[in-house]
Amino acid sequence: MESITQFFQLTGFAALTWQMTAMWGVVSVLFYLAIYKRFEPLLLVPIAFGALVANLPTKGIIHDGVQADGTVHSGVIQMEATLSSTEPTQGETQASVEIHRIEGGLFDIITQGVKMEIFPPLIFLGVGALTDFGPLIANPRVLLLGAAAQMGVFVTFLGASLMGFSKLQSASIGIIGGADGPTAIFTSNKLAPELLGPIAVAAYSYMALVPLIQPPIMRLLTTRRERSIRMQSLRKVSRLEKIAFSILVTMVCVLLVPDASPLIVMLMLGNVLRECGVTQRLLQAAQNEIINVVTIFLGVSVGITMRGGSFLQLETLKIIVLGVIAFSISTAGGILMAKLMNVLSRRKPINPLIGAAGVSAVPMAARVAHTEGQKYDPGNYLLMHAMGPNVAGVIGSAVVAGYFIATLSQ
Repeated sequence: MESITQFFQLTGFAALTWQMTAMWGVVSVLFYLAIYKRFEPLLLVPIAFGALVANLPTKGIIHDGVQADGTVHSGVIQMEATLSSTEPTQGETQASVEIHRIEGGLFDIITQGVKMEIFPPLIFLGVGALTDFGPLIANPRVLLLGAAAQMGVFVTFLGASLMGFSKLQSASIGIIGGADGPTAIFTSNKLAPELLGPIAVAAYSYMALVPLIQPPIMRLLTTRRERSIRMQSLRKVSRLEKIAFSILVTMVCVLLVPDASPLIVMLMLGNVLRECGVTQRLLQAAQNEIINVVTIFLGVSVGITMRGGSFLQLETLKIIVLGVIAFSISTAGGILMAKLMNVLSRRKPINPLIGAAGVSAVPMAARVAHTEGQKYDPGNYLLMHAMGPNVAGVIGSAVVAGYFIATLSQ
């Protein structure tokens, strides 16, 4: 009997907790949404698998660093080093560092891509390489729609503050309203890393639920006549204009909001690779291999933070509720701005449906606006028009994130 007990203590069963087993249910839901419902499967599958690993008694995967105050920080790479000095040469003392031991598991290494703010900007590189900025350049006034769609970010920031979250946490939660997963991860890693798991899951879940969340709001805030508005055809934008636009936006955004530099710079670099016409190998790498590999690592890095003890909290439920409120308000903000622009200028009416594409879910939000418009006029093609505010939303959410980081992380 004693040998059986000793064997049991050596297995992982002895380390299981009720929080771990409860999280298996959450993991099952994520797998179901990703595989059977096809909701953002490229991100939710790695996130779900990472969450599963986080709630198993693994060894050699993640290291728990116990701090001096007794708190446990997951994903800590511990290094032992000694500083030694050599005999002075020509009046100068030379020092060297010898590393004796590095302690950390497989995922400790992988998650450094999030902690060191590498993965989200690399995702933006791929997004820039995949996105045509032409519709935004051809109709620059839709920048206002992308800006208005950030309304949910600020309203939710205030709401989260009133619900007891700190300013840093509230800003991270509010970014969910931009419907931009990499930006949400980038911001929460900077301001509230303890909420990275639930914020990332909420952000990507609502991005996946765009076709379900947005259409009822569109119908509520617009009339049948408005949904049937046909917009004038967009002019053709030259390659030179697109390259100049990317460079100009990089300069302006970095000068105005330096803290948004990693996201903006990589987004525009990807677009320059797309439009310059002489870097096909680099473009293909950004569009395929780089973004695919980083997506896997980013997903498992987020999932590994979803340990039962920290994820199964009341705060997680609050974040999920606040996230859907933020996303809904952002959708409404873009639509209402389009309606206001039509009141102020009737020469070139805007179909208010494309205002909903001001959130950053590229290109899903633009497709939803196009599909909804065709229900009322099958010959109305809104996709390219909707891509303008969609791209503006990507830029807008990155700028807002940089603003929060600059003003709150002091």
